[in-house]
Amino acid sequence: MQHAYSTFLLNENNYLSLNDFYQKKRDLFLHSISGSRFKAEPARGTYFQLLDYSQISDQNDMEFSEWLTKEIGVAVIPLQPFYSKNNSQKLIRVCFAKKDEVLIQAGKILKSI
Repeated sequence: MQHAYSTFLLNENNYLSLNDFYQKKRDLFLHSISGSRFKAEPARGTYFQLLDYSQISDQNDMEFSEWLTKEIGVAVIPLQPFYSKNNSQKLIRVCFAKKDEVLIQAGKILKSI
């Protein structure tokens, strides 16, 4: 793995273009859910997008994430495991480091909720 990383780093274009690469992925995902009941503020410096689902469900983020993953087919990440105290925010994380087709399909599914 270290050899692969060192080879990757030999070409600075590989890492200097990552910001644009992930910004395009984020923008594609956000465009695919535009008009949905999810609210999002564009993520910066990460490939995880937070989505506010407060207009969709009163479930806590663990329950809502499990429902989305098992019943709807879109895997998301609850925030609760990252907090030491109870988190009452209606936020989930979505990883947009995926193939464009996956992001578009997930967006269509989320938009239908």
